[in-house]
Amino acid sequence: MVHSQHGLHVLVCGGVSDAHTWNLVCLQLLLEEAGHRVTNLGPCVTEELLARECLAHGPDAVVIGSVNGHGYQDGLRAVRRLRREPSLATVPVVVGGRLGVAGVRDADAADALRTAGCAAVFDDGDLEAFRGWIRRLAQRRTQDRVAVARVTGGTR
Repeated sequence: MVHSQHGLHVLVCGGVSDAHTWNLVCLQLLLEEAGHRVTNLGPCVTEELLARECLAHGPDAVVIGSVNGHGYQDGLRAVRRLRREPSLATVPVVVGGRLGVAGVRDADAADALRTAGCAAVFDDGDLEAFRGWIRRLAQRRTQDRVAVARVTGGTR
């Protein structure tokens, strides 16, 4: 796994039923402008492809976006698949965008996603909340790296 000194490696994708690309490009740009490295898998990513790519890239976080309203279904299948891999069991996964086709906030769906293993759910497209979440994750990762360097004498 290769990580930048301060930024995260974030894997971004759309759910299997989401064919929208521009939201993923916008997420990628937002993350890169914040100093993070992004692997953008694009739209219509199956759970198996997502798991393979996560195993290959070892991301610090996974962001699954939904524009068409299947974020709940796609996100649930994806996070359950990732959690079956021991090395991916603790990788933070977030789902953002429209969780359902009705286009309204769904607290029950968000709760179910968190219960299944999502670290956060941004079902209202709140970019500021997402920016805050990613900033806190980056700070925790930096603190973890400093702690590991202290313990190992900087050999890692």
